[in-house]
Amino acid sequence: MATIKDVAKRANVSTTTVSHVINKTRFVAEETKIAVLDAIKQLHYSPSAVARSLKVNRTKSIGLLASTSEAPYFAEIIEAIEHHCFDRGYTLILCNSHNDLDKQRAYLAMLAQKRVDGLLVMCAEYPEALLDMLEEYRHIPMAVMDWGEARRDFTDTIIDNAFAGGYMATQYLLKRGHRAIGAIPGQLARNTGGGRHRGYLQAMAEAGIPLNERWIVQGNFEPESGYLAMKQILAQPQRPTAVFCGGDIMAMGALCAINEMGLSVPEDISIIGYDNVRNSCFFSPALTTIHQPKDDLGEAALTMLLDRIASKRQDARTIEVHPSLIERQSVADGPFPA
Repeated sequence: MATIKDVAKRANVSTTTVSHVINKTRFVAEETKIAVLDAIKQLHYSPSAVARSLKVNRTKSIGLLASTSEAPYFAEIIEAIEHHCFDRGYTLILCNSHNDLDKQRAYLAMLAQKRVDGLLVMCAEYPEALLDMLEEYRHIPMAVMDWGEARRDFTDTIIDNAFAGGYMATQYLLKRGHRAIGAIPGQLARNTGGGRHRGYLQAMAEAGIPLNERWIVQGNFEPESGYLAMKQILAQPQRPTAVFCGGDIMAMGALCAINEMGLSVPEDISIIGYDNVRNSCFFSPALTTIHQPKDDLGEAALTMLLDRIASKRQDARTIEVHPSLIERQSVADGPFPA
């Protein structure tokens, strides 16, 4: 394997000059630069990434501590972050922790040892133990997506406005003439679950509509939970005219349960989802949903983190992204249209 000394000898220059050409740290005459670059090409020389990172105190790598890359919602955000990292010359190191504190501790230690330039955190849950653990690594520039109200001042934060999205979904059903509205929320301990559900509760309260607790069945963002929850709702003596599913993947399971019961969406019951995952337009019927700007969320998080890395600032900043309604075919007018 060729070394920097081999390149210098081939180009008839010093190793210092080769270093300046590679790192662009000083002006080098064009003729000399061409000779060095030709020598690098002929010798297939590759600079040591470790040596360069020690020299410039940068590894051009970003760590991402995530819950999972399997769920479509998380997968699409991770994909967006990876694309934006590549475009900006960074390598992304993905660590799926599955909300396991031991894994999170091990991954954080590994990322610190690899001297990542910054850390993105996208965990579904933020117990105090994890927050304390993250604070131990506050020397690493960090941005968190999204831990709801449990914020601390050592990191930047991306807010996804889950409450506003849940409120928007329920308001839409109310405006379409529905009053008997059920809900299948995700885990309430998570901001994506609890925040969206609180939006639903607020919209129902403002409309003066009492809740039917039999129409609110807990899910966990998986399709089977949406299926089982909808089966339970449909087994009640009276059924709602519409159901807000706190995630599109749960809505997929709910649609399956409705079809199995010989009912139709939206003729017999309307369904609205949340996330606008990539395949939601191919559900049958195409799913009306709340669009979560996942690419914007990923880009905003990376941009904020790179700014924190470059500026070395210590103050905590917040960026918000805002959900929007996507109307498709899964919601019909209810008995009380405006």
